[in-house]
Amino acid sequence: MNYKALNNLATMFFDSAEHFPQKPFLWAKRNGKYISGSYSETKNKVQLLADSLHQLGIEKGDRVVVVSENRPEWVIADLAIISLGGITVPAYTTNTTDDHLYILDHSEAKIAIVSGDKLAVRLMNAMSKSASCKTIISIEELSSDVDPGLKHLDWSSLLAPRDKLSTDVLKEAVNLKRNDIACFIYTSGTGGNPKGVMLTHGSILANCSSAYDLLTEFGLGDEIFLSLLPLSHSYEHTCGLYFPISIGAQIYYAEGPDKVAQNLQEAKPTIMTAVPRLYEALHDRIQRGVQQSGGLKKYLFDLTLKLGRKERVGKKPLSLTEKLSNMLVDHAVRTKVSQRFGGRLKAFVSGGAALNPDIGNFFLSLGVNILQGYGQTEASPIISCNRPGNIRIETVGPALKDVEIKIAEDGEILVRGELVMKGYWKDPVATRAAIKDGWLHTGDVGVLEEDGSLRITDRKKDIIVISGGDNIAPARVEGAITLEPEFLQAMVYGDKKPYLVGVVVPSEEFVKEWCEGQKDTFTLGELSDNAEFNSVIQSVMTRINSRLSQIEKVRHVIVAEEPFTTENGLMTPTLKIKRHKILENYSEKLERLYRRS
Repeated sequence: MNYKALNNLATMFFDSAEHFPQKPFLWAKRNGKYISGSYSETKNKVQLLADSLHQLGIEKGDRVVVVSENRPEWVIADLAIISLGGITVPAYTTNTTDDHLYILDHSEAKIAIVSGDKLAVRLMNAMSKSASCKTIISIEELSSDVDPGLKHLDWSSLLAPRDKLSTDVLKEAVNLKRNDIACFIYTSGTGGNPKGVMLTHGSILANCSSAYDLLTEFGLGDEIFLSLLPLSHSYEHTCGLYFPISIGAQIYYAEGPDKVAQNLQEAKPTIMTAVPRLYEALHDRIQRGVQQSGGLKKYLFDLTLKLGRKERVGKKPLSLTEKLSNMLVDHAVRTKVSQRFGGRLKAFVSGGAALNPDIGNFFLSLGVNILQGYGQTEASPIISCNRPGNIRIETVGPALKDVEIKIAEDGEILVRGELVMKGYWKDPVATRAAIKDGWLHTGDVGVLEEDGSLRITDRKKDIIVISGGDNIAPARVEGAITLEPEFLQAMVYGDKKPYLVGVVVPSEEFVKEWCEGQKDTFTLGELSDNAEFNSVIQSVMTRINSRLSQIEKVRHVIVAEEPFTTENGLMTPTLKIKRHKILENYSEKLERLYRRS
């Protein structure tokens, strides 16, 4: 595949539709069953919608906001917009009215596309206040009242068959160049207003090219992707949409995190990209099942992990006895684990946040390839990734093909290549701070090892410096806490303080078991002030602290009154904790911990 010969993403799609007209492309659940639309069918819908958008005044450079769950219509909308030279502005489904208003006005969008009632209310409330965006297209019929100041159009009417298109969509697409902007991806923002990252057709194509070079080591063929991460996230937008398009792959849309285990069985994917939280959830699910089974099943499972950690992780040879045992567990355990993921999985690819090495090594030991990558929205987004032939999960692998990485004097990771964004929309100051002499300053700190693998050691802005002068990476400590079955989430605190303290969210199973022991039921809010429960929590922390260095030990913790979620504003849509928001809620209680002995 010669990605460098491609001018833009739109013609790449039309080329794939030409080569694979009848091949299934987009799969989504309808009445409980996966139904597909072919490449040819999707192409026809893209042309119809692009023609309608052009009649509504969308021209090259115009912005269109898309607010929808992952579904085929999201893809059709995106392709139609960029085919005209327009710019897609994806918005997270978890956005508040204020979030939508900021993005609508900051991007100066002309039109907004929404999936249905569930998401339309907050969007329309924002549009009623927006200075630029007064036209809304709904994919589904809206039962909500539409503000009389807004123009409402129905998706089905815009895709109605017609004798002749007024716009030559294919011709419009051919004229697009690699340096034309394809989308604004607004960073989810762990603090302050999000920035509009301008990604070009070329920057995304460069990332697709690098992904192709990486995954050909597995032998690419008729690939099937299961898409879970929101398409509004740059990781899924590139790796879960445009890369699959480039190789004529099929894409299944997962129904949600709670149904992903079932959807893995149905879609039988060959490749799946997701954030670490999915792998943590799958790890916990498998571990709980093994503990409940006990007996011989548990013995064989533990033996599988032991042998896998020696051979696949430690890369040490097995003895003859161990080789025989390994052949046994390959059949008794690893084959069954493979079937749980559909039976055809070549690799999980983890990105978006740091993957706990223990989780990665758990899957590798079970015979499941998991590649940890590293990237940023500003890099379209993947910068580096483990190679299939050299998986070192404690690193994020070497730079991808055609990507340069160097380490600045202060340890910051710098990146150069076509994958780097064009800049931040309407923010030249931030753009100049981020890109200097062609190098993207990532804000992450790392080292390059002898084999070229990149190891992330810190985040420049997320380092905690305790009063003794020691630097602590909070993500590492939080990872150690949440690896334990008792805890679901955690945030540690202690900048300019003598030691660390933290907020923890206990797991549902742990809370349920404790309540059963008390023969009573309690909400998380009630348990946060329950002295007996807090004593048990602290004993768990003592166990965790025994595995942490002296400066990383978390002296005291408080129990959160509710889990960290996107709905309550304590997590970003990409499932990173919002430290400043959590501190707003718990700063008083955390400060009180320092007044203890």
